[in-house]
Amino acid sequence: MNFEEIVNRITARFGEEMILSQHLQDHPHSITVAAENIHPLCAFLKDEEELYFDQLSCLSGTDDGPKAGTLGVVYNLYSIPYNHHLMIKVKLPRNEEKEEAPKIATVSDLWKTADWHEREAFDLYGIHFSDHPDLRRILLPADWEGHPMRKDYEAQEYYHGIKVKY
Repeated sequence: MNFEEIVNRITARFGEEMILSQHLQDHPHSITVAAENIHPLCAFLKDEEELYFDQLSCLSGTDDGPKAGTLGVVYNLYSIPYNHHLMIKVKLPRNEEKEEAPKIATVSDLWKTADWHEREAFDLYGIHFSDHPDLRRILLPADWEGHPMRKDYEAQEYYHGIKVKY
């Protein structure tokens, strides 16, 4: 199934408003959707027999920078039996320190591979995945300050008496 056919299936099921934008220059082609739609869309893409995106190849956090005011999550989906791909992008409002963190629904109940990918996005970007079964840091110590992949991150001088900045 090609990109246009996949998009047509999505809009037939959810309506034109589901897809905020299409990006044909990306490889694989991608769509952008609102954060509140990610879980129902992913469930449809996995469960629909003719789409059957059975693999979440990668889930990545992104940071568009303080000026843009957004963080993001990118989902790379693949259907092994049908050999088609889809990239889904979601933008989230950037939070400032001490504000509520950006939130999006987990997809770890759909694809087990999402578990650690979501934990990494939480650890490095501060994105919270609602209803995640074990959302805690995966790379950094539990008491680490901040999220180091964010473009506005400033490393602490010391961590438990160990100099961090060199």
